[in-house]
Amino acid sequence: MRRFAGAVRPRLARAAEAVRPRLTRAAAAAKPRVAQLARAVSPQAARTAKPKTWQYTAGAATAGLALAVGVVTAVGPWDSTGQRTAERDRAAAQERTGGTDHGRHTDTSDSPTDAPLPAPSAAPVLTGLRGGTSTVKSAPNGKALAGVLGPLLNAPELAKRGAAVVDVATGKRIYGDGASAPLTPASTTKIATAAAALAALGPDHRLITRTALEPDTKELVLVGGGDPTLTARKESDGWASLRELATRTAEALEKHDLREVTLSYDTTLYAGPDLHPIGVNGNLARVTALMADEARTDDSTSGPVTRVADPAKDAATKFASFLADHGIKTTAPGPSKATNRAESLAEVSSPPLSALVERMLTNSDNDIAEHLARQTAVASGERADFDGADQAIRAQLGKLGLPVSGAVFKDGSGLNRDDRLTADLLTALLAKAADPAHPELRATLTGLPVAGFTGTLAGRYADGAAGIVRAKTGTLTGVNTLAGTVVDQDGRLLAFAFLATNTTDAGAAQSALDRTATALASCGCG
Repeated sequence: MRRFAGAVRPRLARAAEAVRPRLTRAAAAAKPRVAQLARAVSPQAARTAKPKTWQYTAGAATAGLALAVGVVTAVGPWDSTGQRTAERDRAAAQERTGGTDHGRHTDTSDSPTDAPLPAPSAAPVLTGLRGGTSTVKSAPNGKALAGVLGPLLNAPELAKRGAAVVDVATGKRIYGDGASAPLTPASTTKIATAAAALAALGPDHRLITRTALEPDTKELVLVGGGDPTLTARKESDGWASLRELATRTAEALEKHDLREVTLSYDTTLYAGPDLHPIGVNGNLARVTALMADEARTDDSTSGPVTRVADPAKDAATKFASFLADHGIKTTAPGPSKATNRAESLAEVSSPPLSALVERMLTNSDNDIAEHLARQTAVASGERADFDGADQAIRAQLGKLGLPVSGAVFKDGSGLNRDDRLTADLLTALLAKAADPAHPELRATLTGLPVAGFTGTLAGRYADGAAGIVRAKTGTLTGVNTLAGTVVDQDGRLLAFAFLATNTTDAGAAQSALDRTATALASCGCG
């Protein structure tokens, strides 16, 4: 966890710095009111079926689940050890002692007795969920939970819907409404893509971009490894660098006494059409095994933007310019395929797959999602195209014992409206990712956006379950979805999935889903 958290922490820290003043002011202004309400509110009021924001905030504070604003704004969703705040909060709910920013010193040798201890080293969600000496209360009562969620999910703005809530510790569904109905999942599809890729390749797998020299023709081939995070920028920020690959390749060519080469590029790792069925679209580039910076035409790292028409040729052209900086002259690059006789000269590797999964989920990155789907097909022995990825993802999830009946994966990102998932499958996926028997799936949980702080939830839950809800969003015209995890008022970790189709007001539907997730977090329904 510590290794790949480091790869994304700089961006999160910068984002946190941007919002720190606002959050600090808000926290300072709210503190007296929250303290007053925490003393005044009764357990019965905290469990009201339709909690107001102040009731939720006070309840969360008394349960020890509210995030420390200063800590979160400083380092994003990870603390200084790379541990998720969700895990730390859960340990606090279990009344564990010791550890960073909790408890007080009991001696006066080096610090005042009222100085805070370093934050508790919360047991990871993977090891603390099943049994042991947990003091977390029992799972919510299904009937009570239905009384809270039912009226909210029946909101007309949600139209046709499917919903499920699972107790992560036991894996049992404790609430369901249309949970087995296959519906359009939009970007919550990425949860399935993440789990399938991690299962097929492992969290430590890295995507390799390399150069190879043909022995007879002296043709230099830039071989794409399907790494959409490969960057041509001066500052690589921990991602694989095309400039560094050029430097290493130039050094290798000099050892061969070569200063001029024929340059080609190899994209044969993938097969089939590279254009997504939605056509040319700013939400993703063509799915090719070689690209730099997701083929973006500006300095952005997420969100929709115009993409270059030929990502592979664009990356190879940039690579040629970097070689020229080292005195290596090349021809204009063209497509080719490296033979088995070619000598590998240099390579660069992506961060671990777990880091790519986290970036994909946090930013809802469609490019990474489509590449992870293709990589799953490659690892599974399927044809590396849209159809092969569909078969591979279904097969990997099936091997995990997940309910894939009715599931359709027309792509890995969820942009295809013909995708189908059930609320049962999404919640089962999240619970499986928390299962101690499957630590390889952990990034499926740790990459989820944090309400009010990161990714696609950064601007949501400002007056609700900020820091408590961690979920993947999904939005298409007429489709609004939300799936993730939440710690309820009794300290129980729950997985939920809410899918709504035929919606006519995206803003109203999104608000309805947020209210439902907030109600789940504030529910003490045991």
